[in-house]
Amino acid sequence: MRRFSADYLEETRRGMWSDRDALAALELGSRERVLDAGCGTGELTRVLREESDAEVVALDADAGLLGRVDADTRVLGDATRLPVRDDSFDLVACQALLINLPDAAAAVREFARVSSDLVAAVEPDNAAVTVESTVESEPRLAARARDAYIEGVQTDVSLGADAAALFEDAGLVDVSTTRYEHVQAIRPPYGNAALAAAARKATGERLAEQRPTLAAGGLDPEAYDALRAEWREMGREVVAQMQAEDYERVETVPFHVTVGRVPE
Repeated sequence: MRRFSADYLEETRRGMWSDRDALAALELGSRERVLDAGCGTGELTRVLREESDAEVVALDADAGLLGRVDADTRVLGDATRLPVRDDSFDLVACQALLINLPDAAAAVREFARVSSDLVAAVEPDNAAVTVESTVESEPRLAARARDAYIEGVQTDVSLGADAAALFEDAGLVDVSTTRYEHVQAIRPPYGNAALAAAARKATGERLAEQRPTLAAGGLDPEAYDALRAEWREMGREVVAQMQAEDYERVETVPFHVTVGRVPE
């Protein structure tokens, strides 16, 4: 399973669920006991608690992440081998979990086993991410790095649009999918997170961290060096525009909320 730091999860999910219409199919108002599987730092857990009167249980395999989650109950466990009895919840949900599992189908089967009613997965299609920026080269370079990264990752990080097939294979019925766009905008005045991200662009730090995955995706050393040089130049322009308070960036990540019902 791919692992991420708490800071990374909180930053990439910042502002998510300002609009919760896409969660209507989860029927949160009628839930009694809900499991948030692979909860990470608990962004979805918080929504589940706010939108229902249910007992919300947060589960994750990373004890450090789990410690930052505000939930009724916290459980350390593997989403593909849930330490839970059959039919223990009337909703099992996850957010950006299946895309990081080597065997996403095993997790969905487990969700169907421990749910008496609904299973839901909120998963992105990372291949369809778009970036708009006042720095002309940024969208092109971001797409180039993203394409190589996706090729090098060992899990299906574009799963979101196709999760329905996993649900049906697990025996779930009445499967539906709703698209939700998570939009993150950077505009003046800039917060600390935006300033730190700009600094990382200028040094190429993030690309350096991703180098093994980029190489696995087909980016040879010469191509990597060329990309990093362009990336750092782009980062310096981002910093300069920020200093003039002219920099703006909008990233749109499409998520797909897939919901299926456990057959009676």
